[in-house]
Amino acid sequence: MSCSGEVVEADDPLIQIKPAISAQLKKAKYGVADHSTVELCHWTKKSFKHEGSCYKHKFYGISTHRCMEFSPAGMHCENRCVYCWRPMEFYDSMKMEPEQVAEPKEILTKLMAERKKLINGYYGDSRNDKQRLDESLLPSHYAISLSGEPTMYPKLPELIKYLNSLEATKSIFLVTNGQEPDMIQKLQDEDALPTQLYLSTNAADYESFIRINKPKYDDSWERWNRTLDMLKDLNTRTVLRVTLIRNYNDQKEMVPAFAEMFRKASPHFIEIKSYMHIGRSTNRLEHANMLEMEEVKKFSEEISKQSKIFSIMDESIVSRISILQNNERYIDRFIPTYVNTN
Repeated sequence: MSCSGEVVEADDPLIQIKPAISAQLKKAKYGVADHSTVELCHWTKKSFKHEGSCYKHKFYGISTHRCMEFSPAGMHCENRCVYCWRPMEFYDSMKMEPEQVAEPKEILTKLMAERKKLINGYYGDSRNDKQRLDESLLPSHYAISLSGEPTMYPKLPELIKYLNSLEATKSIFLVTNGQEPDMIQKLQDEDALPTQLYLSTNAADYESFIRINKPKYDDSWERWNRTLDMLKDLNTRTVLRVTLIRNYNDQKEMVPAFAEMFRKASPHFIEIKSYMHIGRSTNRLEHANMLEMEEVKKFSEEISKQSKIFSIMDESIVSRISILQNNERYIDRFIPTYVNTN
């Protein structure tokens, strides 16, 4: 069955992304395998030319050119977020049955081959650093976040354990919308948490949550809050990721509720970033919905002041993002495995 719910004529029992959608994804430079997707992000490609690194390198030390961004649930998601720049108009199915999904090793084998095809095209440009290209073929960082909602993949614990078993792996980041709290608990129970867990956090009240995230579950707010409440007890680094959208969640009247929420959740870090008018989101929002960096900074400063436990740690002007650190649960911002590496 395809991710759009349509039957695909094939003998493969695995969930498949519909051929027409797969063709569109490939045209957009995605690699596709069964129900999984991979892509070379903007910053990875720039890092090949030494033209800059992702803010995650600046904030946490990860190697941008050795980052593999992928999703085991490419066209599955429980939300239809207004700011999403991924092709979420094609999302349909709300369930990934265990007997219909690929095994972790199979996913990685196929996606690594797809990713290699994408990287091979950059060897022909003399401006790219060949050594970096060679190194990029063997990822040290995995960002499970590309498209769809990765916690819908029922074998996520096994996937993270498999990634950690690879000799080159130094870190794994997982981004979730918080709609599958049982899976987060399962990761904890099975000692399969990522190096750093991100929870998308774009509203401090129910009405804003519905307006921004456009969830499909009737109990979406409750599900998200269950995940939020778990953060302070998870045995890993935690981050709340806030996408600020003008006239949706950036009003100064919203700061107190956000600050109180952040204080109670007590993550290690909070990333506050402007919405970016790119990709599919341009069909839903306007360029004017983006905030300037100064506005992001001002909002972050107010959060820091009113929360009383977070302070501004760093910023990336080009990405319009500020990061706050929890002073009551202090941890070193830099991931230890990246010490003395590029």
